[in-house]
Amino acid sequence: MRITVLTDNHTYIDKYYLGEPAVSYYIEIDGIKILFDTGYSDVFLRNGRDMGIDFTALDYVVISHGHNDHTGGIPLLLQELDRNSAKRALIAHPDIFAERYAEGINISPKVAVEEVQQYFTLKLTQEPIQLTPHLYFLGAVPRRNDFEAKDAVGIRRTQVGDVEDFVVDDSALVYKGEKGIYIITGCSHAGICNITEYAKEVTEEEQVLGILGGFHLFEMNQQAEKTIEYLKQLKIPSLYPCHCTSLRLKAEMMKNMQVEEAGVGLVLEWV
Repeated sequence: MRITVLTDNHTYIDKYYLGEPAVSYYIEIDGIKILFDTGYSDVFLRNGRDMGIDFTALDYVVISHGHNDHTGGIPLLLQELDRNSAKRALIAHPDIFAERYAEGINISPKVAVEEVQQYFTLKLTQEPIQLTPHLYFLGAVPRRNDFEAKDAVGIRRTQVGDVEDFVVDDSALVYKGEKGIYIITGCSHAGICNITEYAKEVTEEEQVLGILGGFHLFEMNQQAEKTIEYLKQLKIPSLYPCHCTSLRLKAEMMKNMQVEEAGVGLVLEWV
């Protein structure tokens, strides 16, 4: 599997790409082309064009969850595509189009589901699905431990009123390689430890060889301490915490394990 970072908070020196506090990855696997998240804006498109990526050739768009730093580019992607292509599918949890607010700001997708349906076959599922012989979308991630996914992120508007939003639509991808699994996350609102345990369950594989994505950890607290201890025990050789993982948390992780730098233009070849 080949994965290219199109959008991240961080950009590398001497790589002349744009950055923004968002996520978008381009994945090539088993002859299939996948866009994982679309960032806030057209940054993923502009960087992708500079990298020679043809977005009209996508087979899947996978959305990790319904926040605007992961879905904001969807309307701009639609402008690049022809309507009514039976080939393309958008994969996500059924709640990604929910109306959401954080600190009074609408952080929902900037596109209606009806418009997306003109360009994609929608596969909205809470169950894990296999996208290729080696790649899985996890669907709804069980939240089983006692230290993750305990804090709401704003509110979600429902037919019965506003409720605390625990981002139940948060999901991830997992690649089953030759010797273990690799996990790709958006923000890990479900908890990176919960995600990792579920990825192991879905793939029936215990060895975790790599993780790329946001961990949604900003300060040292009980969740951060237990997460670091969990990851330390896994001895992951290819660990790339990025996006919503603070510098302080990366520094704390580096005291206990090998942590790699992620940024726009990073290309990973996982086997």
